[in-house]
Amino acid sequence: MSENVRKQLQLNANLPQGSKRRYKKSKSSNKKKQELIPQAQKQEPEIVTVPAEVIAEPFEVQQAQDVVFKPNEGPQTDFLASSEREVLYGGAAGGGKSFAMLADPLRGLNDPNFSGLLVRHTTEELRELIQKSQELYPKAIPNIKWSERKSQWTSPRGGRLWMSYLDRDLDVMRYQGQAFNWIGFDEMTQWATPFAWDYMRSRLRSVDPALGLYMRGTTNPGGAGHQWVKKTFIDPAPPNKSFWATNIETGEVITFPKGHSKEGQPLFKRRFIPARLFDNPYLSDTGDYEAMLLSLPEQQRKQLLEGDWDVAEGAAFPEFNRKIHTVEPYNIPNSWTKFRACDYGYGSFSAVVWFAVTPSEQLVVYRELHVSKVLATDLADMILDLEAGDGNIRYGVLDSSLWHKRGDTGPSLAEQMVQRGCRFRPSDRSKGSRVAGKNEVHRRLQVDEFTEEPRLVFFNNCTECISQIPTLPLDKKNPEDVDTNALDHMYDALRYGIMTRPRSSLWDYNPATQKSGFQVADAKFGY
Repeated sequence: MSENVRKQLQLNANLPQGSKRRYKKSKSSNKKKQELIPQAQKQEPEIVTVPAEVIAEPFEVQQAQDVVFKPNEGPQTDFLASSEREVLYGGAAGGGKSFAMLADPLRGLNDPNFSGLLVRHTTEELRELIQKSQELYPKAIPNIKWSERKSQWTSPRGGRLWMSYLDRDLDVMRYQGQAFNWIGFDEMTQWATPFAWDYMRSRLRSVDPALGLYMRGTTNPGGAGHQWVKKTFIDPAPPNKSFWATNIETGEVITFPKGHSKEGQPLFKRRFIPARLFDNPYLSDTGDYEAMLLSLPEQQRKQLLEGDWDVAEGAAFPEFNRKIHTVEPYNIPNSWTKFRACDYGYGSFSAVVWFAVTPSEQLVVYRELHVSKVLATDLADMILDLEAGDGNIRYGVLDSSLWHKRGDTGPSLAEQMVQRGCRFRPSDRSKGSRVAGKNEVHRRLQVDEFTEEPRLVFFNNCTECISQIPTLPLDKKNPEDVDTNALDHMYDALRYGIMTRPRSSLWDYNPATQKSGFQVADAKFGY
């Protein structure tokens, strides 16, 4: 970061009340100010320039006791100077993300109307962040008070910053009815879904129009939330480029609602700022930390050293390769067997994938559907509409839990879908079926030694499958299964479909007829 911005962080306590503008890199004004020099350094004060955009009116600089925080040039500068509503600072380890997150609310704490919230996923992780703040904040803002009971910093001028945790989605209800100018999520990918991030956006309010509204996140690639964070910040635009926020489900720009004076206009902007080890001279200059990262296994090295978001930490399916497993869409012959598989969820997501079986028994995922907040009957109608031009869909398989009846309230969700004309059979949810299904996905992703092609491919317009499958993490407690807290709905649908075994095998192949002896059929469900 520039010396000018650093000075403002150091002198935050001396800013005149009401000075609230974000830091921007720009040409310096001609007004000269003294540089802050630690007392231990017996040097003459250096003359520096203060940006006119930062300080609305001149003020007297007071001599500081210590240099509290020296932001680095590059990403830290960009992060602290960014004006977008939502910003993610993420990528390589050692880039100084946590200190940048702690420094960002300092500028606002001197405003009596400032109300901020900084969260971690668990209390244990929060403790480390609190300790760092206790080292930094009293030096940056003299007489700032920490309340252990409230987990809150209060500046002499009345600005407040809470430091808390959000372990479960329901934890956000603790903040119902509260309002914040600034909200920070440290290590964002530890949240498996975007629920907490989206809900806390509704807490952004201010009684002071001069105070901006900001949400800030920091993280490395990987973790249970890798996928949704990637879709929110990394996929929509190149790094360092500001873009209008989009709905990660639909890809559409978020706009002001109907009836608003700005109806249809984009609501707010986002930005992704990549973190790099080499932008932090405190860790990179000696080369020791780089050497340690280079010693890591390939996946971890790509994530933590290179900040590669296309590699998921502890990926369940590392063999997935876009060059191998994706193909350009083509017309599927009517003679090929087609079927579908569905994983239903109203509160989260519903996922549907359509398969075609080639003459060489390769499975082709040629269509997908990924929606949320859709009733089972409405989903059935959507499925049938999409299949209108497909010809005969041989069968469908659905999460078996949807056949469970809840009291005597009527037909199950599965029965309601079947009544709409969308036929399904229950998926295999017997003991060991999850592990068996995962192993079969692994086998399908392998290249067949005879055809020299993978046994499973995806049309390249099936973007949700292509995005979710390679980044799906393993369950840390059970490495034989995927992390069920991650976004795994597409995977579950894929697994249900594959485990219907729509192929021949060495045991059921009939050489006399050259046809498979195995047929997927179930009279009970109308096949």
